[in-house]
Amino acid sequence: MKRRTFIQGLAAFGVASTLPLPLARAFAATAANPVSVDSLPALEGKLTLYLGRGEGGLYENVLQAIQDKNPNLELGIRRGPTAALANTIVAEAKMGVRRADLFWAVDSGAIGLVTDAGLAQPLPADLSAQLQPQFRYQGWAPVTGRIRTLPYNTERLTKEQIPDSIMAIADSDLSIGWAPAYASFQSFITAMRLLEGDDKTAKWLKKVKKKAKSYAGELGVVMAVERGEVDIGFANHYYSLRLKAGKPEAKLDLAFTQNDAGCLVNASGILALNKDPLATNFMRYLLSAEVQGYLAREAYEIPLIEGIKPPEGLPSLASISPPKIDLTQLADLRPTLDLMRNNGVL
Repeated sequence: MKRRTFIQGLAAFGVASTLPLPLARAFAATAANPVSVDSLPALEGKLTLYLGRGEGGLYENVLQAIQDKNPNLELGIRRGPTAALANTIVAEAKMGVRRADLFWAVDSGAIGLVTDAGLAQPLPADLSAQLQPQFRYQGWAPVTGRIRTLPYNTERLTKEQIPDSIMAIADSDLSIGWAPAYASFQSFITAMRLLEGDDKTAKWLKKVKKKAKSYAGELGVVMAVERGEVDIGFANHYYSLRLKAGKPEAKLDLAFTQNDAGCLVNASGILALNKDPLATNFMRYLLSAEVQGYLAREAYEIPLIEGIKPPEGLPSLASISPPKIDLTQLADLRPTLDLMRNNGVL
């Protein structure tokens, strides 16, 4: 799928550029209530950010725009897999070393590793208040959300033929695509363990394994569903939205389960590792109307502050029934991997 590119010197961040009009509109503030970057304090000084890999360079685009807006900010970035960076932060702290000022993770499980170690600084009340109530945490700020979905082939099924219970999927006669080695799938199984228990989750995995076809990633799952190789798949919502954006006639739609791990809303997030106001003020930029609007439009991620529209083609969170779960509990990944291995899934 061809994606619009991001040009340095973003006009909506107050820096002159030759930005194409469609992308300029993508970064425009979309509501009166969210905070605009124009009202935020200038960032001056040195910061080191540990950045989990995410969303095809779009997070990098945001960081470049923030730097263009703040020429006196010296931002050092260490990039790597989110879980590996979380482990590095914890290991460095045990050695009495602090190299990172901020950690932007693409998965809340990695955030949980750091917060469980007591390394995250509390959020200011005004920053937390910008987030939708169900996404307010003491030591970190969710940035954008992603919901687990059931993409299905519209020529093979109607939405009414799909169970609204993730546990019932295992007993259905539907053919399934999945990517069990994918981190988002493993977070989904961790949520299932927490909600249903290990025994029920193991039985579910065994049943699904008998009928599922494996793919390397969840984009592959969604593409297989659209081609008609399988009836349904397990995948984060944005893969389907991106495919349909590039192929409007795609034989693909999204179904949702109710109040279970099948419609888990996970989140990327950021936390500060020191008490320097510069780190906290940097976090404010990620919760601004411009950044939230950009990630909703370009990455098809779910904005988590009030007043920003969700990605086109996705129902509002208010119309979906995700389970109530502390996202930082998804850090408990080792029992999930053991369970998947013991049942022949990995």
